[in-house]
Amino acid sequence: MANSKRDLKKRLVLVVEDEEEIVRLISFHLEKEGYTVLSAASGTEALNLAFEYFPDLIILDIMLPEIDGLEVCRRLRSSDQAASIPILILSARKEELDRVLGLEMGADDYMIKPFSVRELVARVRAMLRRMDHLTGTTESSSREEEKVFRAGNISLFPERHQVTIGEQVCNLTHKEFVLLQLLMSNPGKVLTRELLLDRVWGYEVEVDTRTVDVHVRYLRQKIEPDPAHPHYIETVRGVGYRFAEKPQNN
Repeated sequence: MANSKRDLKKRLVLVVEDEEEIVRLISFHLEKEGYTVLSAASGTEALNLAFEYFPDLIILDIMLPEIDGLEVCRRLRSSDQAASIPILILSARKEELDRVLGLEMGADDYMIKPFSVRELVARVRAMLRRMDHLTGTTESSSREEEKVFRAGNISLFPERHQVTIGEQVCNLTHKEFVLLQLLMSNPGKVLTRELLLDRVWGYEVEVDTRTVDVHVRYLRQKIEPDPAHPHYIETVRGVGYRFAEKPQNN
């Protein structure tokens, strides 16, 4: 194993799972696709590896020894360094409430056990592809001048994968960033929940459009001066959301 993430030429995926057979199964198929895989069997080990290597993506079980997966997710999202790492929760918990709770803690996606390995690999590939696009790591984007989206005192920098509120950096998850970028790039246009679900997640997900509502609620808490009375992200009842064309300045 390399001593630091910078030594790893392949994309690095951290698999956090205490069942060895599942770890071997996932690792085999991801490595077959060309990824480098690290694994952790407990929440404590997961956090240690995440902050040592800063993986490109984390596959995270909920039921873990020492620290459960939801708390691991919360701690990663509260860290400036690790907040933007895409997190895919893989759990045996099937209730909608569990899935919504996982998303509320900052996870980008949620798959239920037993799972399709092919679907898991496809989701990993899609999540990393979207991250590459947003951070401007593709050859075409590196040749273009960065486009900055501004509204009120919010500035969104797609290539840096960064949002600032005034002079302060706003700590967003990967999906929150993608959602905000989509809304800000279509000011005044009503975007349906179905469209947002398709454009932000990019594939069939196991949760309904309430997923969008959860992410919008948390996004508002981070960018709105008064989340209860938002003037950036407007709700169009029964349809979806709209980013205000001329939001008020704070």
